[in-house]
Amino acid sequence: MEIKKIEKSTLGIKISVVENGVELGRAWLYLVYNDLHVEPYGLLEDVFVNESARGNGVGSELLKEAINEAKERGCYKLIGTSRKSRENVHDWYKKLGFEDYGLEFRMDLLK
Repeated sequence: MEIKKIEKSTLGIKISVVENGVELGRAWLYLVYNDLHVEPYGLLEDVFVNESARGNGVGSELLKEAINEAKERGCYKLIGTSRKSRENVHDWYKKLGFEDYGLEFRMDLLK
């Protein structure tokens, strides 16, 4: 048996909501390529809204922009992850069109 490695690049796009020079929220959209599809899929990471800006639609606008960007870049799917304990965040994702699709498994490598 032989293990081969092939590198494929991903593209990271930082999307920010800024007001008066202050970043109110951010999200990273990563375009990930693999051999299953010609098109990339989008992975949302580091979605964050400053506490002072929460509840004002900043997060929804941020996520809508990330969804639009993923569509414009030809992504066939978009994945957003959240910790199990954050049910309010899960409801927020669902409100914006995401579905509870599966499980995420994680291994922290740096401790």
